[in-house]
Amino acid sequence: MEKKKSEVETMKEKGIASAMEKNSECRDRDCFIHGHLKTHGRFFDGTVTKKFLKRVAIEFEKTVYVRKYERYAKSRTKIHARLPKCIGEQIEVGDYVRVQECRPLSKLIHFAVIEKINGRKLKEEEK
Repeated sequence: MEKKKSEVETMKEKGIASAMEKNSECRDRDCFIHGHLKTHGRFFDGTVTKKFLKRVAIEFEKTVYVRKYERYAKSRTKIHARLPKCIGEQIEVGDYVRVQECRPLSKLIHFAVIEKINGRKLKEEEK
């Protein structure tokens, strides 16, 4: 019988939690590493458009098939995500971050920021 690995152990193996281990003084109960928040479900990568004290608004583009015109169209999606204190100082407006689904934390927030992928939007670097 194999033992199931905890969520933090699997994050450490992937290298996601390495940056946040340094700040072990995080007493945020809605932190997915130091608190009791469990993340599950869908992942999204997007650019931070607004930053608040405990949340960020991210925006990303996706292509949607329009059946009437038999073509693809771009659409933007805006998501609000919980910003833990241990990652809060690292993230600024314009950063490219990854969020993952969690339980509903408020009327708007159903996602949590997991990691910072890049300092700028990836498309700006390609140009």
